[in-house]
Amino acid sequence: MTTKSLGNPFDGDQTLIHGRQCDCQDCKGAGTASALASSAMTPQDKRDADAGLQDSEAMMDRAIESAVVRSVFGHNDHSRRSFMKLMGAGTAAALLGSVFPMDKAKAAVKESLGKLEKTRLNVGFVPITCATPIIMAHPLGFYERYGLDVTVTKTAGWAVARDKSLAGEYDASHMLTPMPLAMTMGAGSTPEPFIMPAVENINGQAIVLHVDHKDKRDPKQWKGFKFGVPFEYSMHNFLLRYYLAENGIDPDTDVQIRVVPPPEMVANLRAGNLDGYLSPDPFNQRAVWEKVGFIHMLTKDIWEGHPCCAFACSQKFATDNPNTYGALLRAIIDATQYSNVPENRKEISEAIAPKNYLNQPVPVIQQVLTGRYADGLGEVQNVPDRIDFDPFPWHSMGVWILTQMKRWGYIEGDVDYRGIAEQVYLAGETGRLMEEMGYTAPSKTYKTHTIMGKTFDPASPEAYARSFAIGRV
Repeated sequence: MTTKSLGNPFDGDQTLIHGRQCDCQDCKGAGTASALASSAMTPQDKRDADAGLQDSEAMMDRAIESAVVRSVFGHNDHSRRSFMKLMGAGTAAALLGSVFPMDKAKAAVKESLGKLEKTRLNVGFVPITCATPIIMAHPLGFYERYGLDVTVTKTAGWAVARDKSLAGEYDASHMLTPMPLAMTMGAGSTPEPFIMPAVENINGQAIVLHVDHKDKRDPKQWKGFKFGVPFEYSMHNFLLRYYLAENGIDPDTDVQIRVVPPPEMVANLRAGNLDGYLSPDPFNQRAVWEKVGFIHMLTKDIWEGHPCCAFACSQKFATDNPNTYGALLRAIIDATQYSNVPENRKEISEAIAPKNYLNQPVPVIQQVLTGRYADGLGEVQNVPDRIDFDPFPWHSMGVWILTQMKRWGYIEGDVDYRGIAEQVYLAGETGRLMEEMGYTAPSKTYKTHTIMGKTFDPASPEAYARSFAIGRV
């Protein structure tokens, strides 16, 4: 665990939230964090810091202390620091110890988690707001709560994330929800069993058009347009294709759809290489910010509550490291639930804005996460659920994605829709864990979904895949 994430929670001079204004070296992108403030450190603290807290027991103890203190102050670091400065580190620690059985808490957590097979992990992410829980779990301490030292590694695009995951360079990764299905089946890559225990975000995408196309709001006017999507095996690609086809535009013959890494979307729009894109944020809002694009439609208006990004890892990682995997999944579920609370969104925006994370202006991220945003058409919209966060991986969502992969020719032949969805999307396991953690989980794993007014029944996937006027089957 890094010295940064294991900061002394009783030190009022040290931040535990590494947001946009943080002056530590990690947040400046210039190496490791500065040493722990020594004024409130015991000799053991200093030895731990000097050794990099290599010992997993010491790491877990400090993590639990930090989690407890954060919880006491409602994860409000300003209040924590003010209190610690007023009371002094020793007095504050003694006061907390008099009302909270810290030693028993440490023992209980360690017993429930089991001994972690490994504590130092590398988790990849693509710098978009869909990855909010995976990213914010780092500066806001959700990984350390479960004794994990997680390095979150910024990744240029989804092909890189896939390849590094397949090569074992990433222990786990932020992925698009279709990716672990495709990787397990060997669509677009060598087959390797991957699992997706948690969805990261629902909704949260948009169709953006170049400002020159404000007079072309009808998709029937888009023949010949060039569109960008972040990856072939993405909800962005499948939602764009669905929307175009429902409006009579064949996505394979009437327009061009190109794979463009999200950070390059705005530049390609400005250069005229794209007429529009269906992209993750903050690059939809960034196009408005830079006055080169406008928001034509939020994807929630195509499918309310659709999944987008996810937390995934190889089956091998989970099997070889069951306790570590369990701790990591708990951290992700906790962070996802925290992200879903609207009152936390501004704090999170500041935490994920620095250049080692999203590298975006805080106002751009806040417009996405709070849903109060300029649309590029001269209006300010207020859509609180523009993006939401829900970790439950519905099996029916996995089946729908497979139907679209079949519809557009990404997979061929007979498809075991339910079998593959249930192998990859661990809805049952995640639901049980959510309940254990005190969250509410659905009592079933399948449901119908409505996309542009058409009901999808997961009980009849093959008939659904073949029911469209435009498709490849």
